[in-house]
Amino acid sequence: MPELPEVETTRRGLAPHLTGRRVVDLDIRQPRLRWPVPPALRAGLAGRRIEAVRRRAKYLLVDTETGSALLHLGMSGMLRVLPDATPLGPHDHVDWRLDSGQVLRYTDPRRFGSQLWQPLGEVHPLLAGLGPEPLSDAFDGALLWHRSRGRQAAVKVFLMDQAVVVGVGNIYASEALFAAGIDPRQPAGRVSRARYDLLADAVRRILDHAITRGGTTLRDFLAPDGAPGYFEQELNVYGREGELCRSCATPIRAGRLGQRNTFYCPLCQRR
Repeated sequence: MPELPEVETTRRGLAPHLTGRRVVDLDIRQPRLRWPVPPALRAGLAGRRIEAVRRRAKYLLVDTETGSALLHLGMSGMLRVLPDATPLGPHDHVDWRLDSGQVLRYTDPRRFGSQLWQPLGEVHPLLAGLGPEPLSDAFDGALLWHRSRGRQAAVKVFLMDQAVVVGVGNIYASEALFAAGIDPRQPAGRVSRARYDLLADAVRRILDHAITRGGTTLRDFLAPDGAPGYFEQELNVYGREGELCRSCATPIRAGRLGQRNTFYCPLCQRR
């Protein structure tokens, strides 16, 4: 599933083509996505000017004067801005027709993504209760330390809890814990304040770098221009089981935490 840098890369790619444009109409060929596309989406978008394209966690929000479209890419979804006459593919489920003569086309072979509606002044249930953004001033080591007190869950599971901080998925949690020298299996409540300062800095630095590099190349992820990301070439532990650690030459180990694959260096991440 695309992680925060992939979604932010998508947002930055789409925003110049959408902001200020008017949505003429929607062509919803397949309304059965992860959740049914609600009639309120067409009612809220058709004829409206797009004021901004934002991101919250791994969701894209397309703002108009009446509310926001809430978009999620799921496991295989892709959003592209194309000429209106571009031939349809078998998994092209939704088109937003724009006054520029282009369309915002949503393609999703697995249909695990979503296109929902958030009325103006309301917070969609999917966004309620989310923690702070990891690239915001609200996120730091102090926040992680305070929220971890008394927590027995593994620190990697804690870091991926969307109520603690949003958007730190499996790949980037593994990489940040490596950078901070923290064993992902250690109980969150036993990690020191100093280590959480290192971890917060690592999360911010790694996400910033991944965004700059275009995200992580996953099997199904493409940026809006059809180009893959490039951060995968720089991963230190994720997906490298049995390979030598780039820092100490110890073989990288793998395991399962919170039903997710976990990768770490047993020497560099001893605390």
